[in-house]
Amino acid sequence: MKILKIDHLGIAVKSIDEGKNFWTDVLGLEFEGSETVAEQKVTTAFFPVGESEVELLESIAPDGPIAKYLEKKGEGIQHVAFRVENIEAALSELKEKGIRLIDEKPRIGAGGARIAFLHPKSTNGVLVELCERKD
Repeated sequence: MKILKIDHLGIAVKSIDEGKNFWTDVLGLEFEGSETVAEQKVTTAFFPVGESEVELLESIAPDGPIAKYLEKKGEGIQHVAFRVENIEAALSELKEKGIRLIDEKPRIGAGGARIAFLHPKSTNGVLVELCERKD
């Protein structure tokens, strides 16, 4: 498996409109825009930082994964995403190493990226996302 870089940090927020003020007004990051990913019951907003990004995540449904996260833990870092060269190969290798996968096969995420999540019980409590993008 070849990890290319940290693709983004996913941060759960109650409201993107309220949450983005810190990232733009205080830190001076550029707001790249938002996108709703209905399958994941979430709206995302991206803020580029060098070769990586900060991703704000707002739930669009009370039963969505971000709504559940906010209920349990409140606002904050929800996941770290690593860009990989070949997501299928990465998932296969991790499964062989005994890592519990949330996604056995990649699915489409924000920006058309192919994504898959690893279960936090296999990663010392950290929700890890693998991400493959065609640049």
